[in-house]
Amino acid sequence: MTINAFTAGTYFQDRNTTNLVGLKSRLDTLAGQLATGRNSETYGGIGAARTTSLSAHASLSALDGYDAAITANNTRVKLTTTAVTQVATLGDAVQASLTATSAIAAGTVVQSARNSLDAAVEALNQEVAGNYVFGGRATDAPPVASSDAILNGVASRGLDGLKTTVSEQVAADIGPNGNGRVSTSVSGQTVTVSEEGTGAAGTEARANFGFNLVSATSSNPTAITAGATMGGTAPDVTFTVANAPKDGDRIRVAVNQPDGTQTFTDLTLTANPPAGSTDTIKLGTAAETAAALNARFAGKPVASIQGDASLGLAANFGTGAPASVALTVNTPPTAGDTLTFNLGLRDGTTQTITLTAKATADSTSTSEFSLTGDVAGNISTALSNALKQAAGTTLSASSASRASQDFFAGSSSAGLAPRRVSADGNGYAEQASTKTVIWYTGDDTSSDPRATATVQVGADRKLNIGAQANEAPIRSVLAGIAQVAVQSFTTTQTGSKEEARYLAIAERSRSLLSSSSGQDGVKGIASELSLAAKSMADAKSQNSSTRAALQDSLDGVDTVSTEEVTAKLLALQTQLQASYQVTSMLSKLTLVNYLG
Repeated sequence: MTINAFTAGTYFQDRNTTNLVGLKSRLDTLAGQLATGRNSETYGGIGAARTTSLSAHASLSALDGYDAAITANNTRVKLTTTAVTQVATLGDAVQASLTATSAIAAGTVVQSARNSLDAAVEALNQEVAGNYVFGGRATDAPPVASSDAILNGVASRGLDGLKTTVSEQVAADIGPNGNGRVSTSVSGQTVTVSEEGTGAAGTEARANFGFNLVSATSSNPTAITAGATMGGTAPDVTFTVANAPKDGDRIRVAVNQPDGTQTFTDLTLTANPPAGSTDTIKLGTAAETAAALNARFAGKPVASIQGDASLGLAANFGTGAPASVALTVNTPPTAGDTLTFNLGLRDGTTQTITLTAKATADSTSTSEFSLTGDVAGNISTALSNALKQAAGTTLSASSASRASQDFFAGSSSAGLAPRRVSADGNGYAEQASTKTVIWYTGDDTSSDPRATATVQVGADRKLNIGAQANEAPIRSVLAGIAQVAVQSFTTTQTGSKEEARYLAIAERSRSLLSSSSGQDGVKGIASELSLAAKSMADAKSQNSSTRAALQDSLDGVDTVSTEEVTAKLLALQTQLQASYQVTSMLSKLTLVNYLG
């Protein structure tokens, strides 16, 4: 510490100097405040208010970040919403054309469906700033294959497209005899109608393909007695697994439903399955995995199982009895009497075949049987004709619909490729195909597509804005459009078999496209995204209000009033000038001047 020398005679001079220096420092401070508008250049300069300033500035910085995120993602959400709306519009347009167009213009409808598929694929491959918005978390590549690859496959890579899978499904459903795997036979005056197939192979085929024989009724039971339907119960199915799975392996099991449809259950092998999870299996040995599968699906009407080839999965079917019904001709029926047969299809619909007794009827008729000659034989012939007619029209259309839905349910995840008919045609292949186009290659691991992309709009608020092209409503629209686009018709003249097939295909396509509307459809996805956009706009408005409040809190802390500083500065200048003048006068004061 240094102690300056003190001289009594210089006290007033030193005091005046100190005052002048202080006034000059205040003048400099005020001049700086006037020039910058800030209270101080350092947080230390604002004293106890620095805590308020630091907190407010941190909040303002966070608000700037939230607003920047909202601005950056606003374009993404708008584009995603527009694309989803476009897909819904395309589906509506195809549905309208199928409703309004006569079968004669079927070729035009097919071409229109192809054009709509092109447009839908383009919409689903939209990108923003290099990020593809319909790939979930996978944003670096287009998530959807080209429409040509989807329909026709990629020959250079040995990959089959939808046309091939549809033709395979149609052939499997129609069966080797072209009758939907339901045959007729005659023994004396008894006509037996029965589902085809014997042994385990026949059981597997009946679990997946062809018509289900439901019932037969006679309008004149005295003349022709129709017995009750016998057999047709679902056999037990057991699974075997040849090799131990790896963590993350996925298995798909199809189960027949009471209405005739099939549903998929996708299971993931994991070492630590969440408690209560219904879509996981605890990772274990091959035997443990098989045991878990058998316990999970015990007593259920299993149709097929599929997984990665490395697992060596197999579904072993028991030898169940095919459904059959017998009709006995007791006495010659009367012209106009009818026989009605109800058949179930694998898409949950039914097909009714009605045969009418006529005095004479063409042997190729699909709706009449002759009362001349062997009545039982005539019934068998007419029913066989009708079965082949129904198999080539209604069942064929149902097959195309099922194959399209299976194709678009396919995934790039190992084991979940589109389901394919096995080589022997009696079931579905248990090894996931590596020779089928995977139409969607984006992320498919999230149970909530919206959660695959988020934007932080507030301190404690995030909005989900993700989307995936493989969401169920979008798949439904694509399947409805594509199953029309793969068709070809040789003729659609009124009353022709091709017209009947076209009308059946149109009906099933409309069914898929209709499911795209409503709260849970494609328009529902667009609504969710629109709500997210509205929430982002509201959050930005709220952030603006919060920013204004924070800026108000900084007034007088970080910033100064220009008018107030100017007034203080003028007052200080006047005071300083007066001090300078007095000091100057005093500095010139001597004894001579004083006496004078």
